[in-house]
Amino acid sequence: MPPFRDENILLIAPGSQTTLAQLGLPESFTPAALRRPTRMFLAPDGKTYEPFKIRTEKRVITNGEDTAMEGAGDEVEEEVEYPDDDEGAIYPLKEGRIDNMPAFLAFLQHIYNTLSPVLHTPVMLIAQPAWTAKNHEDLTQFIFEKFKTPGLCIMDSALATSYAYGIPSSTVIDVGFEKVDVTAITDFQISGRGNLSESGGEAMTKRLQKLLQSKNFTRDMAEQLKKSPICEILSPGTPLPGTEETETEVTNPAAAASTGALSSGPGVRITDGPRDIEPADDEFLDDKIDDDGVLDVASIVTSGKTQEFLAKKEKEKQEKATARKAAKDAREAAEAAALKPVRLPNSKRPRAIFHYETTQEPNAKRQKTPEVVAQKAEETVPGDAKAEETAVADAPLPAPVEDEAGRREQVKAARKEEKRKAREEEHPDRVRQDIEIGLERFQAAENGFLEAVADTVYRTVLKVDDISKRQDAWDALIVCGLGAKVRGFKDALIATLNSHYLVSPSSATMFMSELPSNIATPSGTGSMTPNASFSSTPHQLPHPSSVNPLLLAATTASNPALNPNLSAASYNSGQQQHSSHSQSPTNIKVANPPTYFPEWKSFDEAVFLGAQVAAKVIFITDQGLSKGFLSRVEFNDDGPGAIHQV
Repeated sequence: MPPFRDENILLIAPGSQTTLAQLGLPESFTPAALRRPTRMFLAPDGKTYEPFKIRTEKRVITNGEDTAMEGAGDEVEEEVEYPDDDEGAIYPLKEGRIDNMPAFLAFLQHIYNTLSPVLHTPVMLIAQPAWTAKNHEDLTQFIFEKFKTPGLCIMDSALATSYAYGIPSSTVIDVGFEKVDVTAITDFQISGRGNLSESGGEAMTKRLQKLLQSKNFTRDMAEQLKKSPICEILSPGTPLPGTEETETEVTNPAAAASTGALSSGPGVRITDGPRDIEPADDEFLDDKIDDDGVLDVASIVTSGKTQEFLAKKEKEKQEKATARKAAKDAREAAEAAALKPVRLPNSKRPRAIFHYETTQEPNAKRQKTPEVVAQKAEETVPGDAKAEETAVADAPLPAPVEDEAGRREQVKAARKEEKRKAREEEHPDRVRQDIEIGLERFQAAENGFLEAVADTVYRTVLKVDDISKRQDAWDALIVCGLGAKVRGFKDALIATLNSHYLVSPSSATMFMSELPSNIATPSGTGSMTPNASFSSTPHQLPHPSSVNPLLLAATTASNPALNPNLSAASYNSGQQQHSSHSQSPTNIKVANPPTYFPEWKSFDEAVFLGAQVAAKVIFITDQGLSKGFLSRVEFNDDGPGAIHQV
């Protein structure tokens, strides 16, 4: 088999809503060159599928000209494609699984025809975790028979994401359209899976639409709100704007002035220092000091240092005047800063303006700028009214704003107006509507959404058989998927995991948590012998020379064979027992994305980057030596079932 070339590798990464594809591997890996909605339409015959909506229209041909008017001539039915029409669309993938295989195969054929690869083109297909073994076999047979490919590799999407980050052990949390897939990976091998259906980005969209029913929100409006910067997921424990506790009132002014405490009493903490007292004017004191210094002046005159004394006093007076002026300027600057309006972050604002954009019908007339209306109104004004307007125009203009804050507001308003005009000129068919949104924009992930995702992550990591690898999975969490692009989602999810499952190594309960689950907690009688809780085999009495049973149980929990006091049956009675320190993480970290791909600014679609890395390794570097893909010879010999041996 001749070696494969970079420019002849076909990459396809299907998703429930969007499919990423590309032909060839660039020198520096880039985002997908082709993005297509994962949908198909029934053809007019009702049996096949088309990538676009096709409508049949009747036209009349008169004297060789094609017109849509009825009259003398021959009527001809013509099929017209509407690429932007999604009426009657069929989405073959639902919650990651293949719901309509014929439509999905037709969609893959459409992607292949769009890119038009050469004959000797290997295919890298990214599979969703919900795909079954039968789905893999059907896709293998279709690709080899229809695409005539010399090699095929079907890689799991979570493994592709780990390839993108270059981390052998990790936990991939893929937040998709209608589902959340969690995969635990150890040494680039899948060790555990978890799935949360009826969730993902669509669940947050429906939640916003339900909360804003009173404002007649549609799904499109809720989707735009979810993608806007004013929609934010707050971390657990963060109060909503306007619901914070009010400041504690000062009940003891004397204590506040002397010690900074807000009240008095034995349990009051002094958090602030005593309040500052503004310095008094020292000019009068300086004058008195000068007046009362006659005796000193007489002694100085007799000493012969009169000039030096006068110069020193003058210098001290100038320094005091400079200090007083600096303190006065500082107080004025502080007062001016306090009067300026403070721009609060989004999480502190109880209300915000949502800019909803929609497409206007092409036949509808739209007023672009208010200046045009003013000009038309001027044309209809009578002569007397024009004279009055001229007199008003000749009146002196209002005085310019002197304060810096006012000038900044004027500049900001002018820039907004310029951006609005530029947007209207660029998209004349777009209509923008401003809607005021309250606290609903912070509640897209409520009703236990984050808790359900965190619980799925925890249970998935517990499926890792190698106990020593579980902490490695917690140390590299990868949150990806377009559903995770909502502002604050990743931080809120990590905060939920920390609050529910994180165990500090220095916790006082760590020693007791090392006990196997079949040993009960010691009783409160002072005895150090644990109570037996075995169902069949009784606890063997310790030897008089044996060590502390609690210490022995804690140190041998991970390897029961080292403990002679515990029978093997008690540890292997139906299920494997683990020590608690491997069940609850002592540290939870988010994996850092790679920094050596300059074209990748966001890693929400890291699965496609991983597909490029894997294709480079499997098809170009390895060339099939490690059996990383299924060749045509192997397919002809063993059939589509051979894909499971890759």
